[in-house]
Amino acid sequence: MAQRESWATRTGFILAAVGSAVGLGNVWRFPYQVGEFGGAAFLVVYLALIAVIGFPVILVEFTVGRYTDRNPVGALKQIGTSSWQRIGWVFIVAGFVILSYYSVVAGWVLQYTVYGLQGNYAADGAAQFGATTGGMMSILTHAIFMAAVIAVVGFGIQRGIEFSVKLMVPAIILLLVGLAVYAGTLPSAGEAYAYYLSPDLNTITANWTSILPAAAAQAFFTLSLGMGVMITYASYLGEDRNLAKDAVIIVGLDTAIAFTVGLVAFPVLFSGDLSVADIVEIGDGPGFIFIALSQAFSNIPLGSVLGAIFFGTVTIAALSSAISILEVVVSYLIDERGVDRVPATLLIGTAIFLFGVPVAYDGSLSWLTVYDELANNILLILGALLLSIYIGWVGTDIGLEELGKGVRNLGGWGTAWIWALRVPVVVTLVVILGLNAIGAYEAISGILG
Repeated sequence: MAQRESWATRTGFILAAVGSAVGLGNVWRFPYQVGEFGGAAFLVVYLALIAVIGFPVILVEFTVGRYTDRNPVGALKQIGTSSWQRIGWVFIVAGFVILSYYSVVAGWVLQYTVYGLQGNYAADGAAQFGATTGGMMSILTHAIFMAAVIAVVGFGIQRGIEFSVKLMVPAIILLLVGLAVYAGTLPSAGEAYAYYLSPDLNTITANWTSILPAAAAQAFFTLSLGMGVMITYASYLGEDRNLAKDAVIIVGLDTAIAFTVGLVAFPVLFSGDLSVADIVEIGDGPGFIFIALSQAFSNIPLGSVLGAIFFGTVTIAALSSAISILEVVVSYLIDERGVDRVPATLLIGTAIFLFGVPVAYDGSLSWLTVYDELANNILLILGALLLSIYIGWVGTDIGLEELGKGVRNLGGWGTAWIWALRVPVVVTLVVILGLNAIGAYEAISGILG
């Protein structure tokens, strides 16, 4: 068997993990989730869940990946017993389904980048969005994006993923910071910051059953948790890396970038003649970025230029994230089935493209809702919950042994991490999974009639 690939540098691993986290989850989902669930009220809950749940769980995936040097399925076969081995398939299925519709949405983002370059953002954002989604053009942009993802992953870890993220992630950060500075000069920036940064605690207490699961799903989606990305990326690591330190950097950068996106989006929206009521009404699902934001770009100075840069940044972010999801499924064929990287990438990439065609062709977004509810709101949380239970209660020694590598003295931090998994993480994820299951049932039942 050929020697397994690895990261060339620590920076490459960190940027790859950040690139995975900084995708549509940050730039597409995050702003509309903030808009839909009470502005700063959602932001407070989201940041709390990142710290209390996201950080401990990312360490779980890191320790499992590096300990086994395998993809999620292979990793659980190596350390799990009996039914625990099936957890790996939850990650694989989640990643496969998510990338199938993620690529479709990324194709729409690409199309909106072109609209900006053409100076063609419409005052009627809903009509333009309706013309963009569905039909052959949507399938074409889906195909273009998936082809780019396949090309990067096909080149391997160092020449493909690591090389590309070293270019993409710094570009994303620089572009977003520049956009945030410009957005701060817009007429209604002060009002936007008040909405985004001043939480109303009454909103949280009155709507926690909707805010909590939405914030949890967002935290998991944006950190690429529950789909095996961090297991797979950590499997290419050496034993001398301090996983906790790397996790702090990755989570910190991802959260900072998501926060910066809000500093761009909300000043643009408020300065584009949209009220809070308009934003909340439009902000249900993709409408926030594709309808509300593009409509706002049509009403502000240099809107087309700003919009082209913004959606171009989102396209880069989506690519950096999509390559990580594809790598998860490709690594399964390479590790477990002995398939060479190029044919494995072509096979899986094509299958994911075909699975996403119904989402691309359907202009009503019904398929998108079904895929998203099942994969993002159920499978991501389920996979993270089961793996956290396993490391917290069954494979505790594995987790502590691996976390201690690269650390001079783990001390009581290891015990604190294990108990964080056993109590707050597991309890919170069980509650969230239950709420998400109810929400998914209601959403899918409404579509199916």
